[in-house]
Amino acid sequence: MSVTKLVTRRIAKPWGRCRLAPWFADTVEGADQVGEIWFEDPRGGDPDLLIKYLFTSERLSVQVHPDDAAARAAGYPRGKEEAWLVLGVEPPGEVGLGTTLPLSAEELRAAALDGSIETLMDWKQVKAGDFIYSPAGTVHAIGAGVTLIEVQQNVDVTYRLYDYGRPRELHLDAGIAVADARPFAIIDRSRALGQGRTVLTEAGKFVAERWAPTTDSIYIECSSGRPVWLTVIAGQAGDAAAGNVLMVEGDARLPVAAGTDILAAYPGGAVEPAIVRFG
Repeated sequence: MSVTKLVTRRIAKPWGRCRLAPWFADTVEGADQVGEIWFEDPRGGDPDLLIKYLFTSERLSVQVHPDDAAARAAGYPRGKEEAWLVLGVEPPGEVGLGTTLPLSAEELRAAALDGSIETLMDWKQVKAGDFIYSPAGTVHAIGAGVTLIEVQQNVDVTYRLYDYGRPRELHLDAGIAVADARPFAIIDRSRALGQGRTVLTEAGKFVAERWAPTTDSIYIECSSGRPVWLTVIAGQAGDAAAGNVLMVEGDARLPVAAGTDILAAYPGGAVEPAIVRFG
């Protein structure tokens, strides 16, 4: 059995925030705005998944990520699919997912260059508790005033198409080559498994579940050697409190406090869920 508490790394972003409460301590006066908090294995290695918290004060760039094949052709170990669990929003509380109409590669390039892509994005209202899976190739952005947990394939590859005039590099050729610029529908594919366990997504590169255990312990069996990442949103699981992430390898039993809320994730879509027993 191996249960590892992951360590955090704060990532400064121009669209980030200094106020991170109630999820984390605010940044000290004069420090850079924090946009992301990454959870990493203190032992190193190259795990399949990466867990992040995101904090926005401005819109993120309009961007796109490659799939496995395109990423490997460009020298990366894997592509990047991701999912978001929204924790909180302030007005306008929106995310951009897909475009309002299908765009050809030429139309997408022109819109990125003249800035009209900002109005061609499909800005959707979100609220706390919403869960969205974003496949590779989806043109997307996160709006201002959003706090969320992101589960993603573990690779740092983002192709920026448009950045509102910020002085950062764009990646038009690479991004347009992998972009699927068309309308995107958010579909709820969740299914309840009982005892406070709900599968949120299972058809992509990873499975995500939300757990609200009704018992005082959980037993996890990591079938097929797949680790399970446990993000504690509220309460306590083992020695992890809210704002901590555990990576479970092998079988493990963890005590949980009443009212505990967990986002669980493990690699391998379209597979049987990990074996979990509450109690």
